[in-house]
Amino acid sequence: MMTWQGVAAPYLESVRLLVSDGRLRATGRIVAATSQDPFHASFELTVARGGEVGKGLLRTTTADEERQVSVGRTQDGVWLVDHGHGTERNEFDGAKDVDVTGAVTFTSLPIRRLGLHREAGEYELPVLQVSMPDLSVRLVRQTYRTVSVSSSGAVINYSVPGFSADLTVDPDGLVIDYPGIASRVPR
Repeated sequence: MMTWQGVAAPYLESVRLLVSDGRLRATGRIVAATSQDPFHASFELTVARGGEVGKGLLRTTTADEERQVSVGRTQDGVWLVDHGHGTERNEFDGAKDVDVTGAVTFTSLPIRRLGLHREAGEYELPVLQVSMPDLSVRLVRQTYRTVSVSSSGAVINYSVPGFSADLTVDPDGLVIDYPGIASRVPR
């Protein structure tokens, strides 16, 4: 179990990660008590042996409504997105990763898949992004670049147009500190 606490806003994210035979399964909850649009969310995610997202289910609840979306990537690289009104198919420019706005857990996925916490590299990636709390889905481009690697982890620069942050990750590639957003609560 890992938990992150928001730095600037009242926010908690807690996740149970199971890693077995190169696969990953994450089950988590988020509580965001922001003054503008407070919500809580839950998610389930599976990552295949190659580090590519297999499927995910996200649910959000606000004062006004509940929403859900499921996303899944077929073996031939097609994404299936379902908001409960039928499944849409899209290749999303070959994206292999999912990012959920404001969820620290998902930021670790490309870092782990590409081994950036072990060996220096830089990648610009197409990523399927899910926004919270509305759960809209779109394609974005994200860049991940290794800044430094040590026995205690690594620093990875994460950037999208208009935003950049140097993430501190542990030896397993999981985010410890996301400056200005959240930091992991020590066990």
